[in-house]
Parts: sequence; C-alpha cells; structure tokens
Amino acid sequence: PDLNEDYNRHPLNQYDFNHIMGFMLPHPYDLLPSSASVVRMMRGGTVLFRRNDPVTAMYFLRAGRVDLVRYTDNGDEVVIHRAGPGESFAEAAIFSEFYHCDALAAEQSEVVKIAKAAVQDMIRTNPDFALAISAHFARQIQNFRRRLEILAIRSAMDRVFTAVAEGLLSGDVKGFAAQIGLSHE
Repeated sequence: PDLNEDYNRHPLNQYDFNHIMGFMLPHPYDLLPSSASVVRMMRGGTVLFRRNDPVTAMYFLRAGRVDLVRYTDNGDEVVIHRAGPGESFAEAAIFSEFYHCDALAAEQSEVVKIAKAAVQDMIRTNPDFALAISAHFARQIQNFRRRLEILAIRSAMDRVFTAVAEGLLSGDVKGFAAQIGLSHE
C-alpha cells in the first residue's frame, strides 16, 4: 500500500502544473500537455514504485532526493542511481512493461509524475520532441558515465577532489560520500 495515500489525496499535496506558480518543466518536458504531469509531495522513506509494478510513468525530481534501489540475492540494498533536484529518472520505463527497481524518497521530495503514454505519443508524433528528449537522455547517460569514472579513482583524496571539481558536492557530506562510494568519515 502507498504509505502516503492520505497525504497525497490532500489537494495541497497533489496538483496540476497549471496551479504551480511560476514552475515549468525544463525542455523538452515543457512540450508535453500539462495534463500529462502531476506533482506529488513525498515524505522521506516513502516508496514511489516497486520492482515489477506496472509502468505508468517516468519522473522528474523538483526537490529532495530519490534513490533507485535493487536488492541482491542476499537481500543487500544496492543504490543504482541517486536522483537529485532537476533530474529525471525511470526514463527506461517508458519502453518497459514493469519497473526494474524500487524508487524510494530518501528525504522529503517533490516529484513530478510524467505519464508514459504522453511521452510515447510525443515521441511518435513530434520529431522535435523525439530529438530533444533523446539528447536529454544522452546527456544524462554521459553524466552517469562520468560518475562511474569518478568511482573508479582508487585514491580517496583524488576521488573527493575530482567529485568536488565536478560539482557533485551538494547537500550533506553523508549523501556526497555515498554518491562517490566512500564512508563519510
């Protein structure tokens, strides 16, 4: 069950973009009809979706942090992606029937749910949108690969300096350390 079911039923916690003062999704999401997107406030620790849930949407994070998590056969949690403000996530889900991981709000977060069907329709019917969203996804892949390069740096000091130079230090030290594969000490 949705731990925030009552919370998200409240009209102040779920709303259409037409009611957000001054907020627009970044390009190319701004090309989608406003009816394709809904904002959801999430408390820390809340599950957004679980592995094998049917895919209904991809997401854009306005504020907070959302972890995409998988579990090993031993039950160990592996964070495969840590989404921060201004990032989209679960993009691969627009081409999938089921989610391939869990999404958990790591802290209080404001998440924009973007309907899978609307994205697919725009890709099919609007070449400008298709090119723009492909370029957006490519940039995110490049950023992810750069983070993997940083994780491969053996020296902790060099890894920290490189990550800081790349602008990855935002928020608390514990989150930064986890993002670059080091203990916060």
